[in-house]
Amino acid sequence: MSRIHEALKKAEQERAATQGGTPQPEMVSVPVAEVPVYHEAAPAVSAPVPPAPLPAFGNPFSVEALLGQCPQTQWKPDLGTMLFMNGDDGARGTEEYRTLRSRLYALREKMTLKTVLVTSALPKEGKSFTAANLAQVMVRQHGRRVLLIDGDLRGPRLHLMLGTKSGPGLSEYLQGKNDEFTIMQRGRFENLFFIPSGTSVEDPAELVGNGRLKMLLQRVSPLFDWIIVDSPPAVPVSDASVLAKDCDGVLMVVRSNSTPSDAARKARLEFPDQSLIGVVLNGTSDEITPYARYYYETYEKRGSTNKS
Repeated sequence: MSRIHEALKKAEQERAATQGGTPQPEMVSVPVAEVPVYHEAAPAVSAPVPPAPLPAFGNPFSVEALLGQCPQTQWKPDLGTMLFMNGDDGARGTEEYRTLRSRLYALREKMTLKTVLVTSALPKEGKSFTAANLAQVMVRQHGRRVLLIDGDLRGPRLHLMLGTKSGPGLSEYLQGKNDEFTIMQRGRFENLFFIPSGTSVEDPAELVGNGRLKMLLQRVSPLFDWIIVDSPPAVPVSDASVLAKDCDGVLMVVRSNSTPSDAARKARLEFPDQSLIGVVLNGTSDEITPYARYYYETYEKRGSTNKS
């Protein structure tokens, strides 16, 4: 095992110990307003050849030292959509996101859940809004560190919501042009980090499926308590189902009185039953919001024989 892996593993264990053990977050439904590997020539008697060690990113090998290499950026967030950046902790929708957070932690007690993909059936249903505010509410808990990734290479929105630049970002990493720390931004929240979409590309579906996303998530996972990935809508393009293969679970966003039921059903079929962990109903009215949670479809934990 390389020194960097040992250091990251040790850092994660220390974080868990100081926090009394990482809370291992029921599926949730709530309403809301390549590093190349080189091998030497095989000897006469063939023996396994270990992969080349990952490059050292810093010394000493601590989480703070590694993340300290990320560029500091001045975010100018859209306060109309960034619910937890406007100073009003009681704004409409904030309590629903706290409920969403609690449900995810409860679910994490039953399954491996750190990397969550947020998607929708069609565009303009609120998936980016949900991803951004979920990341914000997660870091409101003391000591929790969250990475927000804009995996929508077709119609990225998160950099506009956060008021920051769109690159370099994920597309540069997937093309092998940048490493993980040069594309990862530090901004307004101390423990919230952001990877924007990067420059536009002609073949996003091919790019997200080249294997480097999996490598990115594996390398940075020890540094964070949660990783939230915003994806393109699931029905028009295949990107979301490709991205979901590298994530632990999928949250589907549907818009009240807007998302066609057949489109929602079609989007659901893009993901295995065990991957779809919940549905978020967005855009509910003031009248329905306090009660709508009781009407959402929920999905059982992995391994359940009850299929929706």
